[in-house]
Amino acid sequence: MAVAVVQPTPRHERTVFGHPIGLGVLFLTEMWERFSYYGMRSLLVLYMVNHLFLRPDVGQRVLGFNTVKGVLETAFGPLTAQPLSSQIYGLYTAFVYLTPFFGGMLADRVLGQRKAVVLGAVLMAIGHFLMAVEHLFLPALVFLILGNGAFKPNISTQVGRLYAPGDPRRDGAFTIFYMGINLGATFSPLVCGTLGQKVGWDWGFGAAGVGMVIGLLLYLWGRRYLGIEEQSDDRPALTPARATIGISGYIVGMLVIVAAFMSVFVMPAGLRIGLAVVVAGALVTWLARLPSDERPRVITLFVLCALNVIFWAVYEQQGNTLQLWADRNTNWDLMGWMVPSTWYQSFNAIMIFVFAPLLSMFWLWQAKRNQEPSSVVKMAFGCFLLGISFLVMIAASHGMPLDAKRSVMWLVGSTFVITIGELYLSPIGLSFVVKIAPVRMVSMLMGVWFLANFAGNYLSGYVGTFYEKMPRESFFWLLLAMGAGAGLVMFLISRPLDRAVAAHDRRAG
Repeated sequence: MAVAVVQPTPRHERTVFGHPIGLGVLFLTEMWERFSYYGMRSLLVLYMVNHLFLRPDVGQRVLGFNTVKGVLETAFGPLTAQPLSSQIYGLYTAFVYLTPFFGGMLADRVLGQRKAVVLGAVLMAIGHFLMAVEHLFLPALVFLILGNGAFKPNISTQVGRLYAPGDPRRDGAFTIFYMGINLGATFSPLVCGTLGQKVGWDWGFGAAGVGMVIGLLLYLWGRRYLGIEEQSDDRPALTPARATIGISGYIVGMLVIVAAFMSVFVMPAGLRIGLAVVVAGALVTWLARLPSDERPRVITLFVLCALNVIFWAVYEQQGNTLQLWADRNTNWDLMGWMVPSTWYQSFNAIMIFVFAPLLSMFWLWQAKRNQEPSSVVKMAFGCFLLGISFLVMIAASHGMPLDAKRSVMWLVGSTFVITIGELYLSPIGLSFVVKIAPVRMVSMLMGVWFLANFAGNYLSGYVGTFYEKMPRESFFWLLLAMGAGAGLVMFLISRPLDRAVAAHDRRAG
């Protein structure tokens, strides 16, 4: 795959706190993009369940609604507002994780990273503003999915290219950059959520669009601080015709992929089973043909990816069913002022700010005493913690009438445990892939890791359809069983997986 080369920042160039000014540009761009994403996400399920899907004429008011609902009901039977909204939430967040693979290809082979970022920001801004128009709700989600695919993979990679190879500032730069993600995720529900719930849905979605426009303008203004993006020898010179063909191919290709995925729902059961058998057979054949020194590591990654699907299916309930709990079953009265329930979406981001550095110091303390667990054990512990976090919600919902209100501290306690679990699994998993994947296929296997996020996010939507079909306490027991069960499986297989990693380390050493 061709790679665009960015000239690293010279040492004599202006810096801020020891880092290139370009890092600040990328930090602010990412922060505002995450503001728009999480601001819109904080409202998405509530908008569908409490407003849009309750309208008797929703089929006539929302373009494509009858088609999407018909496809889903073919596979899952009649869907009321909450299960349908859960399915659409799962599909939306799933495709958000799928499109970056193709957006990276668009940048590498046609546009270059910077033009791809601009394209993605424009598409997402259009999508956010279209969310304010009920008739265009589903097309708006498509714009957001397409924009995210072009934006997400190409903003992050520009951070590393601000620095020369071996520059010791690079790791710190990524830490600063990812702070922007959590900063945007922290205050976006406070702004978009408040406007959406207190003023009007269109105000909340419009605010998300404004945030994306601010990010785009900051990026366009600051491009001169990002160094010189050199033309790769493997990528032909960009012409208007080539750009048009590339962008059109990306958009049409992604729409075809989305349509193909949706078509699986209407396939006969026998055909779906046959398709699954073919895919599984192809995977086994491919694994069998790998060199003997690579096969155990690749199998290790595939096993962890499969369990990672379950982690994300449970974790993403924060934006889905737990947001419904926050809205319907939580007391938000603050000295007479009703706090918008969407503020719940800030809890996780705030806790990451607080606990990520503390956990890093704890791991360093363990490492100095040769007590730090392996990466697989850390991920197992994170997945197990995610599951047992729902003990808090089980206690909160025990014997509770459906319309009862509980203290917000139940959500605070549950989110605290979820966040610690996330910190044990998510960043560790990314590092683990890079560590043990064969060099010749590290990018592909990283794509497989994110493909697990795609599957997990869709599964979160499917699991969420049971929220109103089961007693609340039973639903939270289901989530506990999924998360803790996957964690226990990781613990059980951690020794053979650790042996595969150790064998690789010995050969590498």
